[in-house]
Amino acid sequence: MAGFRQQDFWGRHSQKGAFVSKHPEIMSTSASNTGAPSHRWVILALLFFATTINYIDRQILALLKPMLDAELGWTNEQYGYVNSAFQAAYAFGLVGFGWFIDRFGVKIGYAVSIFAWSAAAAAHALVGSVGGFRWARVALGVGEGGNFPAAIKTVAQWFPRSERAFANALFNSGTNIGALIAPAVIPLIAINYGWRSTFVVAGVLGVIWIFFWIPLFKEAPKLADEEITSNRKVPWLSLLGKRQAWAYMVAKFLTDPVWWFYLIWLPDYFKREQHLDLKSSALPLVVLYGIVTVLSIFAGWLVKRLAESGHDIVKVRKVSMLIFALCSLPIFFVRGLGMWESVLLIAFGASAHQAWSASLYATISDTFPKEAVASVSGLGGFVGSIGGMIFPIVAGRILDANVNGYAVLFGFCAFAYVIAFAIHHMLVPRLEMADV
Repeated sequence: MAGFRQQDFWGRHSQKGAFVSKHPEIMSTSASNTGAPSHRWVILALLFFATTINYIDRQILALLKPMLDAELGWTNEQYGYVNSAFQAAYAFGLVGFGWFIDRFGVKIGYAVSIFAWSAAAAAHALVGSVGGFRWARVALGVGEGGNFPAAIKTVAQWFPRSERAFANALFNSGTNIGALIAPAVIPLIAINYGWRSTFVVAGVLGVIWIFFWIPLFKEAPKLADEEITSNRKVPWLSLLGKRQAWAYMVAKFLTDPVWWFYLIWLPDYFKREQHLDLKSSALPLVVLYGIVTVLSIFAGWLVKRLAESGHDIVKVRKVSMLIFALCSLPIFFVRGLGMWESVLLIAFGASAHQAWSASLYATISDTFPKEAVASVSGLGGFVGSIGGMIFPIVAGRILDANVNGYAVLFGFCAFAYVIAFAIHHMLVPRLEMADV
């Protein structure tokens, strides 16, 4: 049987004799999943739309800040605390849903998550105080914690190792599309129908997504060239003893706050530094996130081509992460530029973040078996959200106290990735699989 040429579920032939002789269930699984290669794109499209809705929900409060400033009279620090409450809840939501998804599966876990965050988004329409917004953001944060653990685990189940960075980049581009759609649509809805209506619309979108997810989701067939996934449950606390988990967590802690900074503070940046109101800030934000979408998908495609061209996957992953880290450095010089120069430079830096994140997500399935992927993703997201929880408070205080506050904040955004890459590389220089 050593010379048997087995067809895997992608439709390609490869020498798998010894592997199949040990694991004959692979042949039956592959054979029973005809059409799986095309259906994986349906699954990926669902991940993309869920992530898009997720980021429309997150962006609403930042876009409404100029309107709510007048109604609530809150300070930048209070606004920072409201966003920090979201981050704290999101951190625990990531860990909780990471465990829940590994325990009960992606189909159930994702549906529960998006229903919870859709209900929380709609609940924003019922509040009218700083305290009310704080609790509404807490509920939203808990629900949204399931998105990335579910999406990353799904990609690990459906895509081979060489294609995961590209698949991650595609579904993760929903973060850009959501951030692009929101400034184009949310101000118009708020101006014409009131700010409360925007949250109701966001909640309805999530419920609609569930009606597609339930019938269209299918369990992935096993990949013949990947590790066998067992039904065992990995003890959650045991993951904390693995340097592979810490490499991911530290990288998330340092770089996640940068993306949250872009989402939370860019509308305020354009108002304070570029003197744009709610209506006039829509175009630069739409252009900015449009550029981010194109560049981040291109970066993911380029990583995929390099991996498929025969280059060592570890070298591809490491070199790409280093390049994306270096591409974040120019953001240091954004302060003092004109509006469109700022848009282009911030777009380049945000694109580097998204490309970095897609490759970083792929390192989870590089270093952990699939039954632990959602849990590790949740742990990393938890730590990243702790950083994201601290940063809005610090940013608010810096901006309230310092006229050059944005120079300080963009300085952190510039160097966070280089530091994160150095630490990640020291902990897992070869991206070897953790023994769990």
